[in-house]
Amino acid sequence: MRFLIVRTDIRTAADIDLAAAWAGGGCLRNETTTPECRRQTVHAEDRDAALLLARALSTVGAVRAGRQRVKVLPLAEPGRRRRGQHPPG
Repeated sequence: MRFLIVRTDIRTAADIDLAAAWAGGGCLRNETTTPECRRQTVHAEDRDAALLLARALSTVGAVRAGRQRVKVLPLAEPGRRRRGQHPPG
């Protein structure tokens, strides 16, 4: 399985937005509607390589300071659908 390793900026949230999300039981951030700004993306062919690359990206100063984060995302293999995904048409 292939993986995508992404280094993104972390969006800051105002205290009032945090309080509203907490009180309403909603999400503060929704990556599907408003993804974080990408700084760097890398592809890996297997999980071990993906984790090694993620570890390397985690040494960047902005990540260590908490201004950016590293995400490892599995990509669906060609010809295979992910659970809950419907065929086109």
